[in-house]
Amino acid sequence: MTATDWREPILAHFSPAMAAVARLTVVADPDDLLTEPGIIEGIRARGFEILPFTDHVAFRYAYERRFREQWDAGQPTTLAVVLRTANAAVADLPFDLLDQARRDARIFTFSLAEQFPRFAPRLIAELDRSHFDRLFAAHAHQSQPLGENATADFLLRHVFEIDPALITHPAELVRVLLRLHYRRQTLPPLTVARLLDRLQPQAQWTGWPLDRLFTRRADFLAFLQERWPHFVSQHIPPLVNVVAELPTPPQFQHAGPADLPFDHEDIRVYLDNLFTEGQLTPTTLIPKSAVTGHWLAVGVAGDTPMDQRERLHKRLNLLNTDFPAPDAGYRAWLHTARQWAEIIALRWTIPPEALAADLPALETLHDRLEQTFQTWLLAHYAALHSLPYWPQPVLVHQLPHFLAHGFHAPQKRALVVVDGLALDQWVAARSEIPARPWTVEDGALFAWVPTLTSVSRQAIFAGEPPFFFAASLDSTHKEEAHWLRFWETKGLRRNELAYFRQQQAEDDDGLTERVDARISDPKCRVIAVIVSTVDQMIHGAVTGTDGLHASVRHWAQRGAFWALLDRLTEAGFEVFLTADHGNVEAQGIGKPNVGATANERGERVHVFPDEHLRQPVAAQYPGTICWPTIGLPEDYRPLLAPPHGAFIPEGKRIVAHGGIALEEMVVPLIRITRKP
Repeated sequence: MTATDWREPILAHFSPAMAAVARLTVVADPDDLLTEPGIIEGIRARGFEILPFTDHVAFRYAYERRFREQWDAGQPTTLAVVLRTANAAVADLPFDLLDQARRDARIFTFSLAEQFPRFAPRLIAELDRSHFDRLFAAHAHQSQPLGENATADFLLRHVFEIDPALITHPAELVRVLLRLHYRRQTLPPLTVARLLDRLQPQAQWTGWPLDRLFTRRADFLAFLQERWPHFVSQHIPPLVNVVAELPTPPQFQHAGPADLPFDHEDIRVYLDNLFTEGQLTPTTLIPKSAVTGHWLAVGVAGDTPMDQRERLHKRLNLLNTDFPAPDAGYRAWLHTARQWAEIIALRWTIPPEALAADLPALETLHDRLEQTFQTWLLAHYAALHSLPYWPQPVLVHQLPHFLAHGFHAPQKRALVVVDGLALDQWVAARSEIPARPWTVEDGALFAWVPTLTSVSRQAIFAGEPPFFFAASLDSTHKEEAHWLRFWETKGLRRNELAYFRQQQAEDDDGLTERVDARISDPKCRVIAVIVSTVDQMIHGAVTGTDGLHASVRHWAQRGAFWALLDRLTEAGFEVFLTADHGNVEAQGIGKPNVGATANERGERVHVFPDEHLRQPVAAQYPGTICWPTIGLPEDYRPLLAPPHGAFIPEGKRIVAHGGIALEEMVVPLIRITRKP
């Protein structure tokens, strides 16, 4: 019988019946097939736990603590050990595991060549696993093996819906680019090379920076952004007297034609969403009154409360339309978190009296978001830590691995962690960035649960799930040691590394001075900087999220933080900005009287050493969540407050973190590079 899903031949080796009798399975997975969410969740649903084998010491620690002890105690835990190196060698495994797997005949190898035998392996290996469903569906109609060029053409046409032969006009090219980047799809390098080989010889694309437009989403958006005011000035409705100080001829930083077909019907659909979502910024060089009632109005800024309300309504409608389905993947939720962040940031710029009529709809959508996200997270969070860190990290502990990927001299990389910066607060801060010679690429990823600094931020610097630093889960004093150790294992010397943490009473200028003194040394190549200003605002917030947003905007307007980033990019560092967790406004549900029985007593989470101590408190407070020990030590049992609740006296409100609200869980990942 022909498989209807590319996962079927793999999952057939992981039946619930086999899980009941075979305690160990070894898989050589050189092509990372077992990093695909559907495979991971399918294996887990059949009763198996996945443990990657990447480091002897780390693996042995996890194996002994999580599985060996349970097996010796007669507990039915089934382990699937996955080797993911390019030349995965089963013989590298500890002898006792290998012997057990051989005796049970539970050693398998899965490869791309077996799953997709008719395609050139190099090109399929570059393809994001999220495209495999579409590839498999098209694969059935391909009877003959394809070479590399033919495979690239197949991928372009059937996976990315791009036919180079049909791209003969600027409107078609821009439409293809808009669809590609709006979906946040990334073309694999070899596929891009084939596409450019077919397009660049054509005379009509002379002067277009096709390489950067297809491969750099931020450059493509900037390419559109700087041409939009010029287009609007040329297409203002007739009989309207408008004076606009636009350069003639226009001066663009990005090469290419000055005039783009923004008015083409296939392009206008994407433009409306890009401006609504905040991915493109409406121009202020044209008065809003000049385009009232015209389609151009979507890309022209207005400064009245009614203009802001109109933008808010569009964003709410778009989110309701795009609301994640029950079976949505993690990318859909990252996208939704970005949409919600834009809504929240806009909400706090609208005067309360102008917003009053919209509050019920906002609160209803917020409740729906949190409840749906909580359900999704409980079902899918366990699979997230097994996803690959390249080409984009998914969980914060993958950040060091992501930064180290392909890192070589003379590159320099800086990780700036803004403690507690929620995605919506990044949107507020981003609107205050002064003119800088930067390219800024927006992204997002998930924090660790519970969303506490000692858990999630420490995971960033350790490059490991919290299970591996159980001894220091109650503090952050080992972060620097984690950071240095990680990079030393990658071959860097101690004098090439740096770690800075903003002190309690230190302002941003003082932090920048300390960082500047270190990066002036040309030997410094990797640096971590913790900015604590926003976290201090959170713990001092007395007026709720609105006051916190006002404080963040004021902080951004002062400019000292941007000066830090400017100094880093000026010194040649590629900067990655993130946060360890976000924050959310919550209302008290009561303060548990746990005394010394809880290891951690936060506003949004209490942590207990065992289930006997956690369960009575959970029963006392309905709606709380007994979070499973996913990536956590067995004696670290979080009890999470409900989506809008906090473990403080009833009726009181607070801005806090520790739980699994969307605003706490999804944090920014921003790449900032200096323009040539």
